[in-house]
Amino acid sequence: MEKSLHHNDLGASELQMESIYRGRSLRKLLLLILLLVLLIITAGAAITKGSAPVPLQELWAMITGASADEMNVYIVREVRLPRILMSVVTGISLAAAGTIMQALLRNPLADPFTLGVSSGAAFGAALAIVAGTSVFGMNLVDSGPWLIAFNAFLFGCLAVGVVYGIARMKNSSTTVLLLAGVAIGQLFSAGVSALKYFSNNDALKDLIIWLMGGFWGSGWHVLEILLPLSALALLVLMKYAWDLNALISGEEVALTLGVKVKHIRWVCLVTVTLLASTTIAFTGIIGFIGLVAPHISRMMIGTDYRYLLPCSCLIGALLLLVSDTVARLLLTPIEIPVGIVTSFFGAPFFIYLLVKKRREYWT
Repeated sequence: MEKSLHHNDLGASELQMESIYRGRSLRKLLLLILLLVLLIITAGAAITKGSAPVPLQELWAMITGASADEMNVYIVREVRLPRILMSVVTGISLAAAGTIMQALLRNPLADPFTLGVSSGAAFGAALAIVAGTSVFGMNLVDSGPWLIAFNAFLFGCLAVGVVYGIARMKNSSTTVLLLAGVAIGQLFSAGVSALKYFSNNDALKDLIIWLMGGFWGSGWHVLEILLPLSALALLVLMKYAWDLNALISGEEVALTLGVKVKHIRWVCLVTVTLLASTTIAFTGIIGFIGLVAPHISRMMIGTDYRYLLPCSCLIGALLLLVSDTVARLLLTPIEIPVGIVTSFFGAPFFIYLLVKKRREYWT
């Protein structure tokens, strides 16, 4: 009789735990849906704002296929919509990269630039802008922004490749990985400083603008590359969400649960490197999104990477979209580089997190 009662108590407890788990999962799912709706509303508002405002009725006419002013159609389809999509994709990419790197390296200060991606990409872009050519002899006059993007991508990957190589020599230690990233980043930063010193005035101006980050080069031709690449990278990262949940408890715990720690670390790091360096190649250096978005998401939704990763992506997209809209509108018709805006809100917010947060979000 006592055994039967004990068994019934266990069954009731398990049902209660399952009910609590389902309730929490539902709340997290509803939060993600709310963030997605908020992102869509923000994007719709951003389309109508600018030096040439587009009335809401005109935007609705374009959506429904009704007659609309040709100039407004051109502004929305060829200018604002590509830029808004570019800011959303960039925010998603940088936030996803920051979230995964913080998980893999177990370091709250890790972001897409920790392993030298930004410094390598900056050097590649600087080389293209100042020298007017790439390492393969392509000419800037003929290739335009594609040469800058190609060089940035190439040297961003080169920087991370060197860091990976150094880490592998020391058994893939995360500490060595971080320190090597800092060292390689400083090396490429010195190269950028040297190119600034020797460049002429026009090249120096172009280089400084690129380093500030922005979406002036947004277009459908760029999105044709970034959209499928970002979608594929996110699918790969989501595939390892359960393994990342195990990894945040420590490598030894993850190994006992059957997680292939080294395999997952290298696959995810290569994926986020490709994601971040490709984005940086077309937008320039945009800081703090990959650092701040994961922290906000942990406070909102917890550390389950099945929900944390999409939440970080949505938060990153929202932050960058709002920042770019502010950059466009603050001094209309002059546009402020979006990298300046993200630094203005990112630095104080991150200091606030360091000083005021009440608990550690890694447990």
